[in-house]
Amino acid sequence: MYNLGETFSGMEVSPGTNLLVAGPPMTGKRRLTFDVLAHGDDSGTIIVTTKSTGKQVLSEYESRRTDGDSPIGIVDCVSKQQGMNPGRVDGIEFASSPVDMTGIGIKLSEFLQRFYDSGVRSNRIAFDSLSTLLMYSNLQTVFRFLHVFTGRVQSAEALGLFVIDSSAHDAKTMSTLRQLFDGEIEIREADGNESEVRMKGIGPTTDWQRL
Repeated sequence: MYNLGETFSGMEVSPGTNLLVAGPPMTGKRRLTFDVLAHGDDSGTIIVTTKSTGKQVLSEYESRRTDGDSPIGIVDCVSKQQGMNPGRVDGIEFASSPVDMTGIGIKLSEFLQRFYDSGVRSNRIAFDSLSTLLMYSNLQTVFRFLHVFTGRVQSAEALGLFVIDSSAHDAKTMSTLRQLFDGEIEIREADGNESEVRMKGIGPTTDWQRL
């Protein structure tokens, strides 16, 4: 089982679970996602980033986790697209762009195999963000890619977290994508520039609580 941490009062989900993390911009989606990742100190962590460089993501994630010994792998889909010539950094691999979905899938599989070979049997995987994919590709292409990707998470008995800016997409797009996920971590704006979060789709829908 995968513990989702303090935000959800120690709630656990089964291996192979894929969760959509949905909410408007600037509501703490990535912060919450990284906190859930960091809660699994004994798990391998893989982050696919289509918004920030691998180095930025690595620095942000390292500042949140408490155990520096568990392996981390980052698939950076940003640096090469922006024309950078990134030097080699342990734990970071590069896809050519967010539309290089074949490359993203290959890097994911390579990290999973590398971790398995080193004795890691549980992994937490995050994708930040699906909205970037939908900027560059149509819904059908993204759906097919995510069908394979979420299937890979399931077969690896990992935990998958997929961030999306729900306000950037119409109801049809969101409804279509939700078919791929076992549940949803929903985030909304609250009073006082704060955010509220709840879990739905995994057991009874939880009450809204401050993030």
